Amino acid sequence: MLKLSTTVEPGRLDISLGFQDRIMVLGSCFADNIGAKLSDAGFSVCVNPFGTLYNPVSIANAAARLGAAAKAGLKDAGGAGFTSEDCVQMGAGAGLVCSWWHHTRFARGSEKEFLDNANKELAEASEFWKGCNKVIVSLGTAKVWRLVESGEIVANCLKRPASEFSHEMLDLRQIAAVLERLVESNPDKEFIFTISPIRHLAEGAHENTLSKARLHLALEQVLAKENGRYSCAYFPAFEILLDELRDYRFFAEDLVHPSSLAVDIIWQKFMESAIPDELHGQIRLNEKASRRNLHREILHR
Repeated sequence: MLKLSTTVEPGRLDISLGFQDRIMVLGSCFADNIGAKLSDAGFSVCVNPFGTLYNPVSIANAAARLGAAAKAGLKDAGGAGFTSEDCVQMGAGAGLVCSWWHHTRFARGSEKEFLDNANKELAEASEFWKGCNKVIVSLGTAKVWRLVESGEIVANCLKRPASEFSHEMLDLRQIAAVLERLVESNPDKEFIFTISPIRHLAEGAHENTLSKARLHLALEQVLAKENGRYSCAYFPAFEILLDELRDYRFFAEDLVHPSSLAVDIIWQKFMESAIPDELHGQIRLNEKASRRNLHREILHR
């Protein structure tokens, strides 16, 4: 039979997921996709408690803040809690308040509303992080936005004027150091890394290629240094979409994000790679129950 595509076979990861695990999912839009699939499958999961994060520095900063808040305790986040000093007025006349740590879905109409919601999410997520033993990280881009005034790398520009930021590409050493610190500072957790297949094309296809290449090379350095000191693995979501499913029918209408069919295919491969076969039957039952519940919710709206 004529072969019309290159099949990407991830194989079994050294790290496996079970229903007894508590799984934190951090990172790009693709993290949201996989996190939703895990939730529907019946796993204990917390997905992006700061909202979608794209660069490795912001992801590592979020993990560090979760760890600090977990040590401080659920009711008293101590120095890890968000305060009025973290509040930023969004630009472009949005009339909303957010922070440099958060995606704009956290934006609210007042400082109090923002802080109440952000700290509630932080308290709940930090309590989850305390007992979490598996972390899935989806890296989106090696490009970062840095505040000119403070030098701080932000998770989101919040529609503020471009003149307030510098835009730069992290080098391999910076990315590898950030990822190594993330893993080594959490020896009680196992990490599954992936490179998001979602392309960042605002500055052109070549810049996106350079960015993704740096993420791949830096992550390879981290994986090569494992040597039993900590446990991490790589799942090739990027390769599955861009090598095996390399056709625009597997992309959404924006031609950047994967279609729901592509997400389903990648999820199936992730199941085969990271979840024991004996759990697949229960997962299918859980997914059916989740779809039924969603259907009932829609009917009662």
